[in-house]
Amino acid sequence: MMNQECRLYLITPPVIEDVEAFARDCEQALDGGDVACLQIRLKTREGVAASDAHIEAVAKRILPMAQAKDVAVLINDRPDLAKKFGADGVHIGQDDVTLKDARQIVGDDAIVGVTCHDSRHLGMEAGEAGADYVAFGAFYPTQTKDPKAKAELETLTWWQQFIEVPCVAIGGITVENAKPLIDAGADFLAVSSGVWNYADGPKAAVEAFNVLMQSKG
Repeated sequence: MMNQECRLYLITPPVIEDVEAFARDCEQALDGGDVACLQIRLKTREGVAASDAHIEAVAKRILPMAQAKDVAVLINDRPDLAKKFGADGVHIGQDDVTLKDARQIVGDDAIVGVTCHDSRHLGMEAGEAGADYVAFGAFYPTQTKDPKAKAELETLTWWQQFIEVPCVAIGGITVENAKPLIDAGADFLAVSSGVWNYADGPKAAVEAFNVLMQSKG
């Protein structure tokens, strides 16, 4: 996933009631331009996760579509499901399975990313333990969860200067507020509602994000 330019990291809506309708939205989004990664995260704002069967239904529908477009697909929280579905990796939080255990389940070639909130220390620990990327946030108020921390732009800049492990900025990111994060040094922007709820549709959102990323600085 490492890339010198900032790239888009899509996250599914927290609730997907109509899998086919979302699959159409997802295909449109992926047709909008460069997308590095798609994380399947089906968890309400209150932290209630979807059933394994529903996660599997979503994964079976969109995983082949995304991988055919060279988009890495990650499963949130569940390395066991990532392994079972043939996903490219897993994203874990501080309260989930350990990075060591996640790596053991998904294998050395899979992607393992770790939420580090606003903590450089947690980020460095994750990097030293073999994380493929670390995620900092929330940078802005978000509709999808109640964030545990408010991250600062300086964290991205510092990280970019001193650490080689890629960093992901997350939390309430939209086309309108993304530019400071790009300029601060984020390797990836993790976006959910900023794409799926974009007024002109998900394809236009991805197009707009890519324009911003190409004009870094």
